[in-house]
Amino acid sequence: MSGHLPPLVVMGVSGCGKSTVGALLGRRLGRPFLDGDDFHPAANKEKMGAGIPLTDSDREPWLAVLGGLLAGRDGLPGAAPGLFEGTADGGPTVPPIVACSALKRRYRDLLRSYAPDLVFVHLAGSAETIGARMDARAHEFMPRTLLESQFAALEELAADEAHVLGDITQPLDVLVEAVARQLEAGAPWAPAAPGSVPEAVHSA
Repeated sequence: MSGHLPPLVVMGVSGCGKSTVGALLGRRLGRPFLDGDDFHPAANKEKMGAGIPLTDSDREPWLAVLGGLLAGRDGLPGAAPGLFEGTADGGPTVPPIVACSALKRRYRDLLRSYAPDLVFVHLAGSAETIGARMDARAHEFMPRTLLESQFAALEELAADEAHVLGDITQPLDVLVEAVARQLEAGAPWAPAAPGSVPEAVHSA
């Protein structure tokens, strides 16, 4: 992608392929990839592993950490040292790609309050398709039983949220290339209008 490189969040319900697609997209675009699940505190992981959906108060500190990562703040828990250094030729810092469910509008607004130019890549698929994928895999702390609650929580992206869509029924290489080309072309999203991204108080 030429010119300004916005940070990206690969989003969607559990089992849609965020980590796999995010890592491949990072390789395709030459961007660092971070799996948001790695930044959940132990209490969140234990709760999800027991089949208990997280509350907003459980998620907010985690989303704040991810927001800091998207904004290029180094030294955050779990982030590799020097992740946000500039390029070898002295160019600007390369923003990361972060995998995060980002199901609700208020979660996405919180992330955008840290990184207003954030672009979401929504990996979309049916409950049947994603459920079949979850049945065929083992996840550290996200059981199949939570999928229904994830779909219930999912709020579709609005026109004022910069985003592109990925069809998870496509082969992986086709999906990643299609998303990368949309991003490289500066897909038809509108920049955030003044005042459209809520402000938040961020601790240093």
